[in-house]
Parts: sequence; structure tokens; C-alpha cells
Amino acid sequence: MKSNAAIIGSGIAGIASALRLKAKGYEVDIFEQNDYTGGKLHSITRGNYRFDYGPSLFTMPHLVDELFGLFDIDPKDYFQYKRKETICNYFWEDGKRFQVNADTKTFIKEAAESFDESEKHLEDYLKSTKTKYDLTSKLFLEKSLHKFDTYLSKDTLKAVFNIGKLHLDSSLNEVNEKYFDHPKLIQLFNRFATYNGSTPYKTPGIMSMIPHLEMNYGTFVPKHGMHDISQSLTQLAKNVGISIHLNQKVDEIVYENNTAKALKINGDDQAFDLIVCNMDVYSAYNTLLKKVKAPKKTLSQERSSSALIFYWGINKTFEELDLHNILFTEDYEKEFDHLFNKKYFADDPTVYINISSKEVKEDAQEGHENWFVMVNAPTNCGQDWTAQTTYIREKVIAKINKCLGSKIENYIEVEHVVTPKDIEFATSSFQGSLYGTSSNNKFAAFLRHPNFSSKLKNLYFCGGSVHPGGGIPLCLLSAKIVSDLVPQPQ
Repeated sequence: MKSNAAIIGSGIAGIASALRLKAKGYEVDIFEQNDYTGGKLHSITRGNYRFDYGPSLFTMPHLVDELFGLFDIDPKDYFQYKRKETICNYFWEDGKRFQVNADTKTFIKEAAESFDESEKHLEDYLKSTKTKYDLTSKLFLEKSLHKFDTYLSKDTLKAVFNIGKLHLDSSLNEVNEKYFDHPKLIQLFNRFATYNGSTPYKTPGIMSMIPHLEMNYGTFVPKHGMHDISQSLTQLAKNVGISIHLNQKVDEIVYENNTAKALKINGDDQAFDLIVCNMDVYSAYNTLLKKVKAPKKTLSQERSSSALIFYWGINKTFEELDLHNILFTEDYEKEFDHLFNKKYFADDPTVYINISSKEVKEDAQEGHENWFVMVNAPTNCGQDWTAQTTYIREKVIAKINKCLGSKIENYIEVEHVVTPKDIEFATSSFQGSLYGTSSNNKFAAFLRHPNFSSKLKNLYFCGGSVHPGGGIPLCLLSAKIVSDLVPQPQ
């Protein structure tokens, strides 16, 4: 009889873990409390508009492709995507606009001209982001930081000898100010702190490697929208014999003699040789592992930011907008101070607008657009989200109208709103944080929960709330780390 493994949760990391364990020889069952797979990576329909519910940025698609390769299947048979020529459009209230070209040389030339910066400064900065990534990816992103043998490698020694290049003792903002003079260009690169739900005024300068993922690997758009990632992998999982149980809430991880043995579901114990938890680790300890001593230091870390999202069906098209668009605040530092310290919105938010119908034409009728309008939000700490939503909606509309010279409120024919409280309820992410814990200190990477349990044998963890972090690429890498850690099946 083959060894069997259970996956709790069908977020992107859960599905990827299931596929990797199946390829390794395990029989695999996925248990999902919702009636859909994908976690945050699913979609909703309102009226004649389809919206991706959560993640809207797709980078490093090879991490998805290689999951199909585990079974010698051509990814294109399930999942297709194309590279974007424009990465993002940026807008400021004073009329300044800048479009980031996917070609690095073109970007450097146009950014130097637009922001009156030296091309060499831009070249040096992008080289430094690549250096940081090359020095740390094998150590921080692809291996468990909580295993001793990780540090007995050439990669570790190389990173240690070049530690000064990692800017661990400087904030991302300080690093960006060192390279650039123009405040708008500094702000543009400060924005990358939000990719892991942190503030650029605290997160360490090593996070400047994030632009490398966008500008070197590129940004992509799936043929049928972002949810196509999770749905294509779900179909692959079914086709290779993984059992997916929807509407199946796990009540408890059952253990004996410090070894995870079973899942309690609807009062019954189902035995497994291996258990992988894709649930937010904070919520997991408070629901599934109540009898296990929780790692207080790990769980007490500052949470990442959340989001407040307006899904708008717009009965007009805007040629100046692309797939990804940012409308910047005039006071970035004030915005982050409110998010992490005051726990409510500043009066001038940065607005992100994603319009998948620019690329996926069936997402909206001709002459219409589906707007995913997001502002960074504090985590859910009991705020009056009805009042906060009313307040921030007015500010968002004012920002859009000023930057685009429009009256956007006249074109909204469909609206759906998701608050941090809604995100917490739908995804079991503690306080609605998007990325688990923030990276607002230089030790954040080491303080994340490991991909295995130090208390229970045969229990592993994947997803955005554990190492190496949140976002689609890191969630997929967490699944790879888990696969490397688990033993070969009997």
C-alpha cells in the first residue's frame, strides 16, 4: 500500500505541494473548506464582468511550467500566457506619467530622461538588484532556513562574504535615496516593498532585489486571467489522480507520540502518513493545533498589510491605462505610517488599478472594462469597515479623477467590495494580512515559520505565511521546499 499524504487547503502552494508529492510517489488528498480551489487565486463574476479575486501580478512563470514537467506534460496543453511589453503605468497628481517598458535598456533610457537621472545610476541600481538576487536566491528562496545543512554550502559562504552588498542595515528607502535624486523615481522603487506587504521605510534594503524579478524575468498575463493558474493546476491534479475534496473543513490535526497521524473531519479521523498545511500558520495553531505549544515569537510578529478592493464594471474604455496601473499618493511615508501604526487609511492613498480585460477580452463587453481597484489597507483589528470603505471610496475616486481627468463615478455600473475583514473570513488569513507577516526588519526572513513542524513529525507547512514568503512565486517555492524536506514514500 502506497504512502498517503493530506494537503490542508488548495491555495496555489497547496496544489503545488500536492503535485510535487504525487510526482514523488505519494497518494495525495486535498481538503478544501471552500467550494472552489485556488485560495486567493480565484475569480468572481458580477453582471457581465469577470474579475480575478486576488493576486494580479504574474512573474516567474517557469515555476508553474515545471509542475507540468514533473509528469512529462507540455504546460501549453493546459496553460498559456504571454509576456507583457509594458510592465506598469505610473501616474502622479501633478500630471507626471511614466510607463515602464519591459526591455531593460529602453526602461533605463526612458527613466533617465523622464526623471532627469543618470543612466549609469539606473544601470548600477539594476545590477545591484541582480547581485542581491543571485547571492541569496539559492539560500533564502529555495531552501529551508531552519535546517543546519542549509548553511554548509558554497552559496551561504558567498552570501556571507558579500553581506555588505545586501544592504541589510539600510531600509529600502535609504538604498533608493542613495542611488537616485528624483523623489518620484525613489517612490517608484519604494513601491516594491508592498510586494510582501511591508513599508519601504523599515523593510531592509535587500528587498531591492524584488524589481529584478519583474524587470529581468518579466511580467506575464495568463490567457484566461490569473485564476487560470490555479484552475489549470487543479485540472492537472485531477488528471494525475489527486483527490480534491471541496467543502471539507478540517477540524483538527490529530497526533500521537509527537507524530501527526490523521485529520479530524466531521468527527471522524482519517489517517495519513504525511500532512501538509497550506492554511495561514497563525490560524492553523489556533484551530487545528490547539493542543500543540505554539511558537509565540513567530506568531507575534507584525502582520503584513491587507487590502481594500473595489471591483468595478466600467462602461467606458481608457486608452491611457494598461493591465497594471499605479496612481501614487503625494505623501508615501504618511500612507505607510497610517497602515502600520495608526491602523486606518491616510487621506491620500496610492491606488492600484488592474484591468484584465485589456488582455482577456472576454472579461468585459466591448467598450467596457473590468477594474480591480485596490488600496493598501491595515490589517483587520476591529475597525468599522463600513465607515472606512465609504471614506476611502471617496478618496480613491478623487485620486482617479485628478490623475486621469475623468469623472469615473459616472461610469461605474457594477460594484463589489472586499475588505480586510472579508479577506480574513474567506481565506482564514489572520487579520486579513495578504502575506502572513511583514518584512519590516532585517531578521524577518529568519523569523518566518519553517516549512516543517519542530513539535510534530510528518507535519509540514507551505504557503505565504511561512518561509520563504507571500506572492505566487514564493508560494510555489514553499511547495518545492516541502517536497525536498519530506522523505521518500514507503
